[in-house]
Amino acid sequence: MDKSEQEKYESEFLSFKCELTSFVFRLVSNRALAEDLVHDTYLKVVDKIGTFRKESSYKTWVFTIAHNLTKNQLSKQKRWREDAQQINAKLHINSEEMFDKMRGVYDSKPDKSFELKEHITYCFNCMTKTLVVEQQVCIWLKNVYDFKVSEIMTITGLSEGKVKHAIAGARKSLTRIFDDKCAFVSQKGTCHQCSSLKGILNPEQNEQSKANQIKMVREGGNPDKEKLLDLRLELVKNMNPLESSSSHLHTYFLENSPQWVKMALSEEKL
Repeated sequence: MDKSEQEKYESEFLSFKCELTSFVFRLVSNRALAEDLVHDTYLKVVDKIGTFRKESSYKTWVFTIAHNLTKNQLSKQKRWREDAQQINAKLHINSEEMFDKMRGVYDSKPDKSFELKEHITYCFNCMTKTLVVEQQVCIWLKNVYDFKVSEIMTITGLSEGKVKHAIAGARKSLTRIFDDKCAFVSQKGTCHQCSSLKGILNPEQNEQSKANQIKMVREGGNPDKEKLLDLRLELVKNMNPLESSSSHLHTYFLENSPQWVKMALSEEKL
């Protein structure tokens, strides 16, 4: 491979590096780990570029390498409980030390602001962590990163049937979870974390005004739950979880949530 072709591939890698990093982060839920995995992906791409046979797009090939590196980390992670956010909210309400630390993380960024749409996308990340790994990977790739089923088959090594089954299973589970929990999409929703945190961290905003700017919220009473899920996915697709105005706070939540849940459940047993 000549120098000009190598430079072309390096430039193309940089063109979708942000997408790749957000994809890996959404899977491993740790910023530093995601950045390390993307760096390792780049090194492997450089080392193996001579073996790229163009049987898939270059982007699909790179995502395949990243997915294979990420799989080792995902195998160490347990699926999250569906009530993890509520458990953690209760933990912070009952602990002045934990609440102050959370507030300190939020205040550490001078240009921070708490936006409902950002928290909704964070919540989606939490809920995907309740799915089996194949479902997590496939729904991210299909509905957020716009890969075709054939490309997802290449990235994951799964058959067409298993990819389609994983996507359908993920959508079914997420539709149920959000209908049961999210107060913005269902009157029976039990989770008010978005609005309660906004009231604490950014009280000057008019909550209802901001909420009404979000199409998913406006259509919360729509009986077509599949459509509501698609509206949520559209919101998620347009949000980079590592570059939003409250990404530092949401990263803090994602990185610590499993240990907080473990701590809370241990205290309940005492």
